[in-house]
Amino acid sequence: MASAFLKKMKGPHLSESAALRLLNEHTRPSEIEHLIEPIERGESWGLISDAGCPAVADPGAALVRLAHARGVRVKPLAGPSAVLLSLMGSGLNGQRFVFHGYLSRDAAERRRELKNMESDSRRFSRSHIWIETPYRNSDVFAAALACLNEKTLFCVASDLTAPSEEIRTNSMAAWRACPPPDLRDRPTVFLLESS
Repeated sequence: MASAFLKKMKGPHLSESAALRLLNEHTRPSEIEHLIEPIERGESWGLISDAGCPAVADPGAALVRLAHARGVRVKPLAGPSAVLLSLMGSGLNGQRFVFHGYLSRDAAERRRELKNMESDSRRFSRSHIWIETPYRNSDVFAAALACLNEKTLFCVASDLTAPSEEIRTNSMAAWRACPPPDLRDRPTVFLLESS
């Protein structure tokens, strides 16, 4: 996604010689130090995310935190955020919510996390949101089907902003009564709310 955006930005906004640097979950702290050096020299730089919004469910937060520590001005610009778009389209509580990032890869731990979110939602009247890698979407959905209360509202928001976008919120009872959504290879955000 980022590469497609950058191709569209060529011209007066982005020169062919623009330097690009990769910042991901494998980037070491010492490498983040090198990323901020050109900015400290007065160069203008931007941070974009390959999917979603920079620094939200994205390792860019480490660079932004370093910029603040070094007195570098940070100017966020609005753009699509899968987390916020899914919340807006879910019909779930947008006044009080918790974002979890990714759930555990371990199946038993994932079920515990889902039950804890459901309990917390019921107790504090707030929505819970998380994302998943596309190849684990079906596992997450199956775990929710297996362990959540029938009255708990569960939203699946896939392919946000794409022509194939789909946002569906149902009670767990309704999800159990219909065929599961096809979540293979689809960027998906999950939400739940329990009353």
